[in-house]
Amino acid sequence: MDTLVERANDVRLLVLDVDGVLTDGRLYFTARGEQMKCFHVRDGAGIKQVLNAGLQVAVISGRQSKAVDKRMSELGVTWVRQGVHDKLSALRELLDMLNLTPQAVASVGDDTPDLSLFEASRLAIAVADAHPSVKSRAHFITQANGGQGAVREVCDLLLETRRLEASRQVHG
Repeated sequence: MDTLVERANDVRLLVLDVDGVLTDGRLYFTARGEQMKCFHVRDGAGIKQVLNAGLQVAVISGRQSKAVDKRMSELGVTWVRQGVHDKLSALRELLDMLNLTPQAVASVGDDTPDLSLFEASRLAIAVADAHPSVKSRAHFITQANGGQGAVREVCDLLLETRRLEASRQVHG
């Protein structure tokens, strides 16, 4: 059985859900019916760090939100698919575009629509407050809840495994 470090070290693409992963999962609406989302700044810092380290980051979400487009644009995440009913098909499309296999994927989710991504990922990660069915299928569960720094925790894990591998290669 592969270790967490081995799985994380193979990752070249980090796939994130939005509601319940990048946010706390609550839906906020203004009196005019406009949707608002709250993103954690540390998650954004982590995303920028993994992008700078050469990993790809993508968002696949079942809901549609202009706030997601805006935030991902600020962070430099260019592959954002929203309003997706078949997340696995969206992932396959992305893998074809990037010429990657599922062995290169880490996916982060919180609820049952994310399970198809888990099945097609080398590293399946559930946030701490994920649905029990998602936690039971995860290789790793964050300590932080969705929207509360869980994505930063994942980014730190991916970056640390790269540092460990680089150190191992240098020191034999």
